[in-house]
Amino acid sequence: MSGTTTEPRANAEQPPPGDDHAFLGHPRGLLTLSGLEVWERFSFLGMQAVLVLYFVATVQDGGLGMADGTAASVAAAYGTLVYLLSVAGGWLADRILGSYRAVLWGGVLIALGHYAMAVPTAGMTWAGLGLISAGTGLLKPNVSAMVGTLYRTEDERRDAGFALYYMAINIGAFLGPLVTGWLGDHSGWHAAFSAAAVGMTLGLVQYVVGRRHLAGRKHGAEFALAPEPMRRAVRLMITGAFVIAALAVALSPAGWLTIGRFADVLTVLSVLAPVVYFVVMFRSPRVTAEERGRLRPYLVLFIASVFFNFILFQAYSTMILLASTNAGTSILGFGFPAGWYASALGAFEVALAPVVAAVWVRMGRRQPHASNKIAIGVILGGLSFLLMVLPTSGHGGADYRIAAWWIVGSYLLLGLGDILVETSGLSASTKLAPKAFAGQTLALWFLSLALANGIQAQTVKLYGQVSQPAYFGVNGAIAVVAGLAVVAAAPWLRRTMHPVH
Repeated sequence: MSGTTTEPRANAEQPPPGDDHAFLGHPRGLLTLSGLEVWERFSFLGMQAVLVLYFVATVQDGGLGMADGTAASVAAAYGTLVYLLSVAGGWLADRILGSYRAVLWGGVLIALGHYAMAVPTAGMTWAGLGLISAGTGLLKPNVSAMVGTLYRTEDERRDAGFALYYMAINIGAFLGPLVTGWLGDHSGWHAAFSAAAVGMTLGLVQYVVGRRHLAGRKHGAEFALAPEPMRRAVRLMITGAFVIAALAVALSPAGWLTIGRFADVLTVLSVLAPVVYFVVMFRSPRVTAEERGRLRPYLVLFIASVFFNFILFQAYSTMILLASTNAGTSILGFGFPAGWYASALGAFEVALAPVVAAVWVRMGRRQPHASNKIAIGVILGGLSFLLMVLPTSGHGGADYRIAAWWIVGSYLLLGLGDILVETSGLSASTKLAPKAFAGQTLALWFLSLALANGIQAQTVKLYGQVSQPAYFGVNGAIAVVAGLAVVAAAPWLRRTMHPVH
């Protein structure tokens, strides 16, 4: 597949020669990786669509009986942990496992986590969330890196390929909440978690069956550690895992390790981790001067991603809480569970992603620069929250109802913004990544998601404490200003992001 990989190793096992244009004009491997992500998103976002509702449901209704702000904060803390662990996932792929094995074992851990959550006890819920966090940290940065290796850096199909990849995975984002939302309402929360487990299992089967279309699947890490350092690293990781587990078991009964403190610790780590990572990459002797120059604009894109995803992830927390308490749950006379609102986001992305991909292909070199695509996406994210100021204003108390179309409209803006930010951001990451940190640079992009969740874990505590118009209005306005700042920096970004268009 000489026309599709970035710089394959000479001995790397290559996909069949006819794969380069076998899937809608794209490499056949894109279908294999997209198929995996369909089911991973089905399970992850299907579970997340009902997670905050499970947290706030009373114990009598099978939930955990949390307050709204606490439930949203815990859900955000879980998201923070998921994306913090993507750093370890990128490092393990680059130095020990290789991308194919990292994705495979990550999927196994995710499936085990969902099966654990299907057991109706609080302890298994927390254990399951831990397994899902570890598995997603292995899978997410590395499957995106594998998509990037399907194309040469200068291949103009690249952005369109990432758009198709996002369209495919959002089929899972659309279907997941439909299934889990219905099961959560009719059969209980743990039945919903069981459906997520089955979905991830199907994704793993599809990934293994389609492995022949992926280059280098039988090889280990591209920048593997020497045998002795590798053994030492594995021993340290195993020891560290046991120490952390022992501390958690010891501190929890004493009341020193509470959910709130755990969320606070994760927020601090979400701030420190990207700072440390950028410093390490800028100072690494394995990063050339040219690669270091491309990391500077990448930092701007990183910050833009934080602002956007701070809004995006609340589609599964504060927006779902608003929908469950203050929004209608029927359209044209058809009633539906509140968790189904999350499917609107996936539906819009499924519908809009091929349109965006077609526009970029038709425009070719005339399409907007990647930084402008990201800036527009951030602005759309802010507008999605500003839109919610209108229906939530002018009410004397909390006992009111807004039409379902307001939330659907907000998700429309958010879905289009997500396509622009994530496809352009992931594509730019694979182009701007220093060679020695390929998987880890994508992990660093996911650290922007960890930081967004870490900030959210603190700010969502205000939900229910301040008025809803103030909450949505201030957060939305901040995102719009951030997007406009990226637009203002566009001339400098275009100069420094070469060869990214």
